[in-house]
Amino acid sequence: MDNNKSKKEKPAQSQCDMCAYYDFDEDWDDYVCIMNMDEDDMVRFYQSKSSCPYFKFYDEYKIVRRQN
Repeated sequence: MDNNKSKKEKPAQSQCDMCAYYDFDEDWDDYVCIMNMDEDDMVRFYQSKSSCPYFKFYDEYKIVRRQN
């Protein structure tokens, strides 16, 4: 078992891995959605199998492009 406190790599499974709200939670020791969705939102999201209404593309180079 690795006792290193560094972040794990995100698993590339879905659209969530590209979302700004998908972040590492040290308490859970895993990546989770930090958006506060209520139960109704989650049911609609799982039943419709459509894209998440809160999805926001995470672009880590956005700030760098503004500086240039």
